[in-house]
Amino acid sequence: MKILVQKFGGTSLNTAESRRRVADIIRAHRDEGYAVAVVVSAIGRRHDPYATDTLLDFLKSVNPDNSPREQDMMLACGEIISGVILSAQLSAFGIDSKFFTGAQAGVHTDGNFGAAHIRNVAPRAVMECLQEGRVAVVAGFQGVSGDGELTTLGRGGSDTTAAALAVALNAECIDIFTDVDGVMTADPRIVKDARLIDALTYNEICQLAREGAKIVHPRAVEIAMQKGVPLRVRSTFSDSRGTMVSDRWESGAEEVTIRRDRLIAGITHTTQISRIRVEKPVEDTRGEAELKVFKSMAQAGISVDFINVQPEAILYTVAAESAHRAAGILREQGMEPQIEADCAKVAIVGAAMTGIPGVMARVVEAFHEQGIPILQSGDSYTNIWCLVKREYMEQAVMALHAKFQLAD
Repeated sequence: MKILVQKFGGTSLNTAESRRRVADIIRAHRDEGYAVAVVVSAIGRRHDPYATDTLLDFLKSVNPDNSPREQDMMLACGEIISGVILSAQLSAFGIDSKFFTGAQAGVHTDGNFGAAHIRNVAPRAVMECLQEGRVAVVAGFQGVSGDGELTTLGRGGSDTTAAALAVALNAECIDIFTDVDGVMTADPRIVKDARLIDALTYNEICQLAREGAKIVHPRAVEIAMQKGVPLRVRSTFSDSRGTMVSDRWESGAEEVTIRRDRLIAGITHTTQISRIRVEKPVEDTRGEAELKVFKSMAQAGISVDFINVQPEAILYTVAAESAHRAAGILREQGMEPQIEADCAKVAIVGAAMTGIPGVMARVVEAFHEQGIPILQSGDSYTNIWCLVKREYMEQAVMALHAKFQLAD
C-alpha cells in the first residue's frame, strides 16, 4: 500500500469552495493509487470564528490568566472542528473518511503544555482506516501525554504532526498544502521577480525556515529527514508542482538532468528585532561580563540571537517585545545597555556556499552599492546573515536577490 500524507493549512479549509478543492486533490491522489492520510490545521486566521488566535483571544477575554492546561484544551478545539468539517465534506462528496484527534491517531507527547514535543506515534488506528480504503483525517497540532493529558505542539504544530505521522506510516511523501505555490527565492511581496524554487535539500529548507521563511516548520523537516521521507510544499489553489524537499533524486524519471551547483537557494528576512550592546569593563579578562549577561537572560526566559562577543563589548539581539525587559534586568546588575531598536535580519541561504571564497564579499558589495549600513553579521556553513535597520530591509533583500542572480 502506497501511503501519502497531506497537510492542509487553515486558508485551505475556510470556505466551501476551498474545501471542494481539497476534496478534489484528495480524490485525484486516491485515483493514482495512494492511500491518503490528511492532517488539518484550524480553519482560517485570526478573526475567523474557529481560528487558533480567535479561540485564544476569546479565552483571554474571559480570563487573561489561564493555566497552560486549560489553554491547550481550548486551542485544540480548532483542529477538531476543522477535521470533523473536512471529514463531513469528504463524505458529502462520496469519499469515505474517518476523523481522529491527535490522541486517537496515536500521537504521544512529552506533556509540555503549549509547546509539547512528540515522543512517538503509534498509528495503528490510522493504518486500519487506510487499509479499509478510507481517508484518515487527523487533527494536527495536538497529542496526548503519558498521563492522558491533551497537549498542543506550538506554532507550526500541524506540520510536525504530518511529518511524524508520515514517518510512522512509512509514507511515500508528505505534501504540505498552503496558499502559495511553494518556496520562493525571496518574499514576492518585496522582490517582484522572485521565482519558485523547484527543489531544496532538507538542510536548506530548515535554514530558510529558521531565518524567517514561514513556509514549513523546521521541526517537521527534521523529522522527515530522519527517515528520508520527501516533503513537497504546494498550493491548494494552483496546479504548480511546488517545491520538493529531499536529499535524493525523484525516482521514475526517464532521464536525469544534472543541474549546475546553486550557490544560494534563497533570501529570507526577519523583523521585530532589537540589538543590545553592553560595554565590558577593561579589567574583565575572564569573561565575567558575558557570564552575567547571558545567565541573566536565560533566567528571565529571554531568547538571544546574533551573539557577538568582542574584547570591549557584548552584542546580541532579542525580540523587540523583550528589549526593554532585557535592558531593565541588565541595569539591575549595574550595567548600562544600549538598545538599537527597529532592526531586521536579512540572510542568504545555500548548502553550496560552504568553502566557496568570495560569498561574503558579494554580500558586502551588494549592500555598499545601495548605501546600506551593516550593523552586524554572522555566518554558518549554509547561511550568512546581516543585521540592518528596518528601513533598509526591503532594499537589502532586493539587492542580494539581484547580486546572486536568483531571478535567472
